Amino acid sequence: MPPIIQLQNVYKSYVNGQISQPVLHDISLDIDAGEFVAIVGASGNGKSTLLNLLAGIDKPSQGQVHVCGSALHKLTEEQLSVWRGANIGIVFQFFQLLPSLSVLQNILLPMDFVATKPKRERLERARYLLDLVGLSNQAQQLPSQVSGGQQQRAAIARALANDPQLIVADEPTGNLDEATADAVFELFLTLNQQGKTLVMVTHNEALAESASRRIVIHSGRIVDDQLSDYVVE
Repeated sequence: MPPIIQLQNVYKSYVNGQISQPVLHDISLDIDAGEFVAIVGASGNGKSTLLNLLAGIDKPSQGQVHVCGSALHKLTEEQLSVWRGANIGIVFQFFQLLPSLSVLQNILLPMDFVATKPKRERLERARYLLDLVGLSNQAQQLPSQVSGGQQQRAAIARALANDPQLIVADEPTGNLDEATADAVFELFLTLNQQGKTLVMVTHNEALAESASRRIVIHSGRIVDDQLSDYVVE
C-alpha cells in the first residue's frame, strides 16, 4: 500500500505586508498507515505549520501534499473542509470543545457535519467513544464542568467520531499535568495498537521517545528521522 502521507518538496511561507516569511523548506516525507509519529523541535521551527498542512488546515506555498489518497494542494477550501470531516481527527492543545454543548453533543457534532451515519447510529457511536475514553459518566456535563484531562479525552473522542484514517495532535498534553499527560498518551498508544495512524507534535521528549518514529524539525527542515524500539502489538 502507498504511504498514508506523502509530502514532496514542500515549502511554506507566510506573507506579512511586503515581507515573505519562510517557515518550511523543501520538506519531503512519507508516513505509512499504522505509524505513530512524534514531531519535535523548538518553538518557531515549523512543527505546527507542518501539522496544519497534513490536516488540510493550510496549503503549501510550493510542493505536493498527499494525505489519505487525496492531493490536498489541489483542493479548494470547501473541498478541504469536507475532506477533513471524513478523513482526519484533530486534537488541539487547548481542547477546542464548544462550551455551550455537552460532552456528548461535542462528540456528535462531527458526525452531524459529515452525516454519513443515521442519527441513531451516531448516538450509539458517541456513547461507545465516551466509554472508550472513560467519560461515560460525564456525557451530559459541559466542558467547563469537567477537568482538563477529561476535556482532552473528550476532544480525542470527538476526533474519533467519524472513524478517521489519521489522527493529528498538536501538543495534546502541553496543557496537562504530568500524570494526566501520561494517561492521555497511553490512550494514544492504545489507539495506535488498534491500527490508527497518529502524528503528534510535542515538546515532551519522553513521550516522543515512546512513539514508533521521532522526527526533528529545525529551522523549517527535517534534521533527524528515526524509528524507535516501540512496536505495535
